[in-house]
Amino acid sequence: MAAIVADTAYLQAMLDTEAALARAQTRAGLVPADHADAIVRACRASRFDIDELGRKAAAAGNPVVPLVEQLREAVGDAAAEHVHAGATSQDILDTATMLIARQALTAIVGDIDTAGDAAARLASGHRRTVMAGRTLLQQALPTTFGAKAAGWLSGLDDAAELLGSLRDRRLAVQLGGGAGTLASLHPHGPKVVALLAEELGLAASTVPWHTNRSRIGELAGALGVAAGALAKPARDVTLLAQAEVGEVREGVAGRGGSSAMPHKRNPVAAIATLANTAQVPGLVATVLAAAAGHEHERAAGGWHAEWHPLRELFVSVGSAAAWLGDCLVHLEVDPTRMRANIGADLEQYLEPAPFLASTGDIVTAAVRRHAARREGPSREDPA
Repeated sequence: MAAIVADTAYLQAMLDTEAALARAQTRAGLVPADHADAIVRACRASRFDIDELGRKAAAAGNPVVPLVEQLREAVGDAAAEHVHAGATSQDILDTATMLIARQALTAIVGDIDTAGDAAARLASGHRRTVMAGRTLLQQALPTTFGAKAAGWLSGLDDAAELLGSLRDRRLAVQLGGGAGTLASLHPHGPKVVALLAEELGLAASTVPWHTNRSRIGELAGALGVAAGALAKPARDVTLLAQAEVGEVREGVAGRGGSSAMPHKRNPVAAIATLANTAQVPGLVATVLAAAAGHEHERAAGGWHAEWHPLRELFVSVGSAAAWLGDCLVHLEVDPTRMRANIGADLEQYLEPAPFLASTGDIVTAAVRRHAARREGPSREDPA
């Protein structure tokens, strides 16, 4: 994830947008093909000094202004007038953010699916592994570890489906020009928007969304939902791995030691998952709060306030997803300890054990739904 959201990646995404804009305008008959080719050839991040762009961005308020200046110099006089034609800085940076988001969401969904696959295996393998169900942190009625893992799986599948749907439907190009009217591209503006979307594989928005931040809010909110789904199994693992409970452990040799207490075996992957998800609510709140600060046709600070928390959301949720996958893939379950931990008050419910049939149904439904979701978009929810 660090590579996906790195400064170099954002720079290349901005350049990809400028190149696609030139190609789209050539297809619309507005830019000579050889000029577009010159622009495309120049749109390589390796040609630019990121540190210098950063210093100059401070004077301009965003990095696109100095980037466009340097890009015009790189393509030469003949094609320079067609660099960034019809666009404004926010068009380029918002569209670049959509490109970064697509890569980040794909990576996050992949890691969530890894965790989900592991949860499905745990659910299937332990559908009859009896343990104490716990409500309000107290023993309640018996359940199975398979049913618990099926609950994890359900949340993970919901998160992956939400993020995947947002990636596939709501990531759109931004193109409106100086005041969001597409005036400098009239009467070809809508056509250029459609062609730009086609070039980049993004959706074409009906109108520019400079001050309508619903797409960004949905993105932040979906990442927040995913963080909750990732935190749930991680929290359960930390509780079940306590020494006095001892029902699960992370089975990675050499991991989890303490500098002061050699007897300890800390559930490091679960802890790292929780450390990352704990940062997410504040980041989501910052992004959503910024949406209220988009005055008139262009924000004075609200847009800028999104940049850092949105990038950190990708990092935090992406890291959490990777750590949880590691946790669940290597999780070791102790059925004997689970059975031994059941208190006397629960013994009466174990024989006969009708809960085994009902939890088995829950496991089957969850695993079937996970398998169907992984097969593709034509799935039906068997639950």
